[in-house]
Amino acid sequence: MEALMAGKEIEKVFVQKGLRGELFFELSQMMKERGLIYHQVPREKLNRFTGKNHQGVIAFISPVVYQKLEDLLPGIFESGNVPLIIVLDRVTDVRNFGAIARSAECAGVQALVIPSRGSAAINEDAMKASAGALNDIPVCRYSKLEDALVYLKESGVMLVGASEKAERFYYDLDFTVPLGIVMGSEEDGISSRLFRYLDEIAQIPVTGNISSLNVSVASSLFMYEALRQRNSIASSQH
Repeated sequence: MEALMAGKEIEKVFVQKGLRGELFFELSQMMKERGLIYHQVPREKLNRFTGKNHQGVIAFISPVVYQKLEDLLPGIFESGNVPLIIVLDRVTDVRNFGAIARSAECAGVQALVIPSRGSAAINEDAMKASAGALNDIPVCRYSKLEDALVYLKESGVMLVGASEKAERFYYDLDFTVPLGIVMGSEEDGISSRLFRYLDEIAQIPVTGNISSLNVSVASSLFMYEALRQRNSIASSQH
């Protein structure tokens, strides 16, 4: 409760099954106001997290402060930079998430966008996999990714999704424009509900028996194609 009142970014909350009482009611109201979903688990699971007196509730505090695209995007345009945003739809593996963050920071991506639920936790493992990049690149978290996609489209950002079902290859698209790259989950790709917001879908050519690449590798190819195209234009102007 003190962490919530102090405005800390909460990653996950675990509550002991059957917990009752006035204090818990007050806590649950605070979590509801913040849009936090808690997980009810047996006491044994809480005991595995810590040997200390947890009082039936354990919260994991995020090591990063989440930001909003509405606060970031205008500044990117005003500074004369061309937006390059990565949207991750249900990427749940912390190592993949960390690797994407690392590549994104190296490629000059200005923000990562993730859903509040069904995304990899930003924890010690994710930090390690990102080689510290998660300390440098802004992470924006939305309860509904659709809200982020609508805002990006309304701001003039082209949304491109990676899909093996696409007819065009990613390097055939114009990535020099304000760009949002949407990557789907390791299991089933981009959610069907998000497809209607995409301006383009593109595939990565594969010649082996496996039909798709690891999401962190696929993300890197898209990001670095954007960087290649933009550097090519910049060098031709000098």
